Amino acid sequence: MTTPVTTAALALGDDALVLSHRLGEWAGHAPVLEEEVALANIALDLLGQARVLLSLVGDEDELAYLREEREFRNLQLVEQPNGDFAHTVVRQLFFSVHQHLLHRRLATGGGPFAPLAAKAVKEVAYHRDHAERWTLRLGDGTEESHRRMRRACAALWRFTAEPFRPVEGVEVDWEALEAEWLEAVTGTLVRATLTVPEGPRSLDWAAGAGRQGIHTEPFGRMLAEMQHLHRSHPGASW
Repeated sequence: MTTPVTTAALALGDDALVLSHRLGEWAGHAPVLEEEVALANIALDLLGQARVLLSLVGDEDELAYLREEREFRNLQLVEQPNGDFAHTVVRQLFFSVHQHLLHRRLATGGGPFAPLAAKAVKEVAYHRDHAERWTLRLGDGTEESHRRMRRACAALWRFTAEPFRPVEGVEVDWEALEAEWLEAVTGTLVRATLTVPEGPRSLDWAAGAGRQGIHTEPFGRMLAEMQHLHRSHPGASW
């Protein structure tokens, strides 16, 4: 039975699950060893959040590994490919600022997600700080790192409106959340000597699409990889 709580848990849980997998793809490929550990830790934090949220909906393994693409409710932002390291940093900045601001509200709202949010907000504060520090380091770094950060911002900007479309079961002031996000992200980009992209923050055909089960092309390939082992050996156990 679908309720507002399960609808919200599925959306937020899918966000965390999908981004966790994307960050996990950096294993063995991060630019430095320290970043290998940092990205793995962020991925594990997100995976833990996803497990708690998906458990509110049903069997977490079935939800992660046996659903079809159109049944996932994650934001299109989190499913975007890693690209180069600058692209990953910008994706993380856009999402972690949103998640941090959202969890701060949920933690004090007294609703069904308050206990999870109260714990997760501490983790997400680190995710946000990590992304902000790398944004400053790369944006105000070499000419090449600056160029790549600008390119990443321009590519991902169109996905930044969807996180603020209301989700049934999440009782927050979405307009205020979006305004605070825009102020925070703009401030970080300016400090990093980057400019806020001029393009629209959503496309008409894509606005809210991830929440409706409509995803971008890279998501299907990512999902096939994520689900391959479980589907190849159904019922297997360690």
